[in-house]
Amino acid sequence: MATKFALPEEIIALFKDGQTLMCGGFANHGVPNRLIDCVIASGARHFTLISNDSGDANLTIGRLIHHGLVDKLIASHIGRNTETVALVAAGKIALELVPQGSLAERMRCGGSGLGGVLTKTGLSTVVDKGKQHIEVDGEEWLLETPLRADIGLVRARTADPLGNLTYRGTMRNFNPLVAKAANLTLVDADIQVDVGELGVDSIVTPGVYVNKILTVQGERL
Repeated sequence: MATKFALPEEIIALFKDGQTLMCGGFANHGVPNRLIDCVIASGARHFTLISNDSGDANLTIGRLIHHGLVDKLIASHIGRNTETVALVAAGKIALELVPQGSLAERMRCGGSGLGGVLTKTGLSTVVDKGKQHIEVDGEEWLLETPLRADIGLVRARTADPLGNLTYRGTMRNFNPLVAKAANLTLVDADIQVDVGELGVDSIVTPGVYVNKILTVQGERL
């Protein structure tokens, strides 16, 4: 049986300059930290990063900012990370702020093959600058377009060799959305199990969305 488990060197080789990365996590919680290690080890740079936030300075996803790997950030807020705030203020990182619900919906649309979502959030604010307005039944709506990425970085609680995933509590956050909205989905799983060990009803992300699961020597291959 083919397995999706992959060693770090195989994962590291996937990252290239200029890619768009989408990363799960919420305020340092549910972040695929071992995959972030792989991004840093790859030496690739000039990423566009899509994430709810950028963590804290030099912590979890904030390490990508700390190492100067990100040229553009698409996120719902950056206030926790003093390094991100300073770099944006200095014009060294481009920033697109998206209301949190709209960010989640744009990811969902990207993973579902939809053309976007209509919302009133952000109308007549800085959020709607340059975006299309659509009238439906006499009401004005803002069109938020889909978000997709070259590579998605996902943190799961459990993974099997087929790539079926479960999540634990609030560590689920944006991770299932990321898994569906990337051309190549990579997973950092806390626990690796055999096929059949996961109950069908417990699987949140089916393996069809997953390409590779990071493993290290001593873990399952």
